[in-house]
Amino acid sequence: MVYKGKQMKKIIAGAVVGTFLLSIPVSSVLAANMQSPILVDSKVHTDAAAVQILDPGKWAPKNYTVVQNLIDKYGIKSPAYNSDRKPYVIFDWDNTSIMNDTEEALFIYMMDHLAFKLTPEEFTKVIKNNVPEGAFSGEYTNVKGERITLAAISKDLRRDYEYLYSHYKGLNGTQSLETVQASDQFKDFKTKLYFLYEAINGTYDTSVGYPWVLYFFANMTTEEVQQLTEASNDYNLGQALAEIKLASPESMAGEAGTVSVSYTGGLRLTPEIANLMHTFRKNGIDVYVVSASMKEVVEVFATNPKYGYNLPKENVIGIRLQKNGDTYLPALRTDWPLTVNHGKTEVIQKEIADKRGYGPLFVAGDSNGDYEMMTEFPDTELILIINRAKGGKIGKVSAIAASEMEKANPRFILQGHDENTGQWIPTEYTIKLGATEKVLLAAQK
Repeated sequence: MVYKGKQMKKIIAGAVVGTFLLSIPVSSVLAANMQSPILVDSKVHTDAAAVQILDPGKWAPKNYTVVQNLIDKYGIKSPAYNSDRKPYVIFDWDNTSIMNDTEEALFIYMMDHLAFKLTPEEFTKVIKNNVPEGAFSGEYTNVKGERITLAAISKDLRRDYEYLYSHYKGLNGTQSLETVQASDQFKDFKTKLYFLYEAINGTYDTSVGYPWVLYFFANMTTEEVQQLTEASNDYNLGQALAEIKLASPESMAGEAGTVSVSYTGGLRLTPEIANLMHTFRKNGIDVYVVSASMKEVVEVFATNPKYGYNLPKENVIGIRLQKNGDTYLPALRTDWPLTVNHGKTEVIQKEIADKRGYGPLFVAGDSNGDYEMMTEFPDTELILIINRAKGGKIGKVSAIAASEMEKANPRFILQGHDENTGQWIPTEYTIKLGATEKVLLAAQK
């Protein structure tokens, strides 16, 4: 279950991780790796002169000053600091703490490696799970302009998966991964499965689309999911940040017809966020991640020392699936919020704020799914928006941040990055993938 040239890609991924770790101040990396994360969180430092300050990195200069001032005001250097009432901060994960989406990258990695533990019958149930019958919205059409229905694309995907299941030696066949990847059935499978993912998320709300991609973990253990996640992370850290275009073969038109779709390949670590997390913790401020990806998937990135974030596992919050013994079921836990939109606020309130008696000091995010946790806690003093020049709800608070760029004490700040390199740039403006010009806000429609 490997690509050709995988060893070289592992070397590239290792180099990317190594470069990232070198970009974090040495004192921060040593502290994070030589001490228990729990001890770092609980220890109150008395020597103010030794307290870690934020590395300027590629912060927009104004943002750097605002964030450092927040740390000075509420961290252990402050005479008002109370270790019995420790401040805490919240970070989104995908496209905030890293560049791009670890869950989407893993989904594509699973497709490429046929890393499923599903029979054809189980696979067919999963792709329809909780998805309304009928046609998807108008933009999801085949090359003839015909709208795609769930029934049609499901039939094609079952046909493809039955072939792959019976031929690939990692499932129930005898052929190598490279052999089945060369087949038209595989090309149709990958294109139509990712098209279905896009169509579901583009047609229905987050309660349908966000859990759907997790149902493919059915019959896996936590260890198996996390091993796959680590392999996907390492592979994708070595891949170019680029738009990947897929087209299904005409020979496999089937019920849905021929379709095309694209996705953004590659992942990148964000050293400024890792350093910010370390600096908060070294200053007596607890750090949590609240993600719309699955908790166990985000844990791999957020807690494995080789990626440099070094958070305690218990401080990672995300979507939760039901289990049957040690293996996952294709169903959400009924006692846990769906951690997107208001669900993020709900889980922060339930798991942290209610126990402490106060809300987060600081929240960082990038998307519409983060809007509620950014705006629904009156105790939140500063909101960091990773600027993707998006519209919608996040566009509203981005516009507020843009209007506050000259204020000494803004509540919202925008941090720019270059989507072509995956790195921050020292400005509030962002460079979109495939572009060279900096933009501050989404174009008005």
